[in-house]
Amino acid sequence: MKFARLGEPGREIPVVIDGDRTLDLRSVTSDVNGDFLADDPIGRTRAALDAGSLPELADAADLRIGAPIARPSAVICIGMNYAAHAAESGSEPPSIPIIFLKTPNTVVGPNDDVTIPRGSEKTDWEVELGIVIGARTAYLDSPEEADAHIAGYVLANDVSERDFQMTVSGGQWSKGKIAAGFNPTGPWLVTPDEIDASSLGLRSWVNGEPRQDSSTSDMIFDVRTIVHHLSQYVTLEPGDLILTGTPQGVALSGKYAYLAPGDVVEVEIDGLGRQKQRFVAWER
Repeated sequence: MKFARLGEPGREIPVVIDGDRTLDLRSVTSDVNGDFLADDPIGRTRAALDAGSLPELADAADLRIGAPIARPSAVICIGMNYAAHAAESGSEPPSIPIIFLKTPNTVVGPNDDVTIPRGSEKTDWEVELGIVIGARTAYLDSPEEADAHIAGYVLANDVSERDFQMTVSGGQWSKGKIAAGFNPTGPWLVTPDEIDASSLGLRSWVNGEPRQDSSTSDMIFDVRTIVHHLSQYVTLEPGDLILTGTPQGVALSGKYAYLAPGDVVEVEIDGLGRQKQRFVAWER
């Protein structure tokens, strides 16, 4: 299934995409949030579909696309999870997952404008596979247990400010990751029965020019390993978002210019849709 949220920020309507129909889910849930994702979202939605109780959402094509999940309680990210990206960053591939955090207010709609932070000269793009948690997750005994805790997958752009991340970081990366709007997400949450997360093509473009082109099969740590590993250190709640890393082809490599006001970034992952953001200057 494909879940989405349409409408203005703070007033998004939960929907399910059924073929070429966009169906209003408000008779099933008030939002695509942790409570919904923890309570058999596929089964409940399927029952409503079978009963014919989900009306089509009028003017769906004209509505803004919001992030497909309500604001999560946590956004946890894996760094250097593609060997070629580690190399272009001047680092050895990690032997254990590198973890950093983004703040919940980074999660915005897939086509929303993104503001370049005040003083930034090194704003960068990163296409990433996102994992959405569907059950409270702590101390899993094996990677295989992760499957029962995953509600679905999303496309994300882990926007980064490299000077904040590397130079004025104090040894931590999150300063360069937490500007408001730095995590465009969506357009859809796709449930695991429709996605093979182990082999998805992922790509990015800047102003129409190709940048990244890789596959999740090149990840150093796969989805199950990531969820299992994180569960040893943090309790994940339904609706939480995990970003799994980006492949080579970002501005940090030195091959491309960093983003400037007016630049347009597009990212996509097979089966998870496509995003397009315009980057704008910060204004008081």
